[in-house]
Amino acid sequence: MNKLALVKSPLPKLAVWKFASCDGCQLSFLDCEDELLAITEIVQIANFPEASKTNIPGPYDISLVEGSITTEHDKEKIQDVRKQSKALITIGACATAGGIQALRNFANIDDYKNIVYARPEYIHTLASSTPISHHVKVDFELQGCPINKHQLLEVITSFVTGKKPAISSSSVCTECKKKGNICVTVAYGMPCLGPVTHAGCGAVCPSYRRGCYGCYGPKETANPLALTHWWEKELNAEAHTIQGLLRNFNCAADTFREASEQYEQ
Repeated sequence: MNKLALVKSPLPKLAVWKFASCDGCQLSFLDCEDELLAITEIVQIANFPEASKTNIPGPYDISLVEGSITTEHDKEKIQDVRKQSKALITIGACATAGGIQALRNFANIDDYKNIVYARPEYIHTLASSTPISHHVKVDFELQGCPINKHQLLEVITSFVTGKKPAISSSSVCTECKKKGNICVTVAYGMPCLGPVTHAGCGAVCPSYRRGCYGCYGPKETANPLALTHWWEKELNAEAHTIQGLLRNFNCAADTFREASEQYEQ
């Protein structure tokens, strides 16, 4: 027998990084609970401050990045993370689209600092909140606010095994159909972003007779203006209502941002 066959190869090293965010996507990872035991059989969790004090130096085979870039320090740190990572995967709306904090992108950041903080001169922040992909190469983006834990497990195992993650590119409407939901727009006249929003949440809001808020960001080839123009015509939706829906968790995603700018007063 080949002696080399008796030597167990080391597991791929996985690191989890946090930038400007609420930690919700990292908690979705921890929410995997029993599945985490299986994950530790295929990867070594080398750096995950939310879960452990263990800090094994890089380089890392896989890096999961939560959060947006909002400071000069963030800009420097993400470059270092990229250099240490064979594969860099962004998780959640903050990392993939700038997050809810990207609402600052539509305002003057100094106005907010002066109102909120007693000593605004101590606050060092950028004027905008931007996704990770604006600063470094990203190998895969997993959308959601927060992410779907089952999709995360699919992405991790896919990168370990070298296959393309099987993440659906369909819309929330598809999930509504699978659950047998009545369309809230047709039945109740509610504006709903489901037709232009990436699937993954399981159509939570429409299942409780509420319109989709776009937590999972724009789906591929989304055309939100076609949808919002229909809202105006058929639902008598007002400009501020439409802009409010588009400027939510994924307000800085290009597709939603460009559409929302059409409704600026």
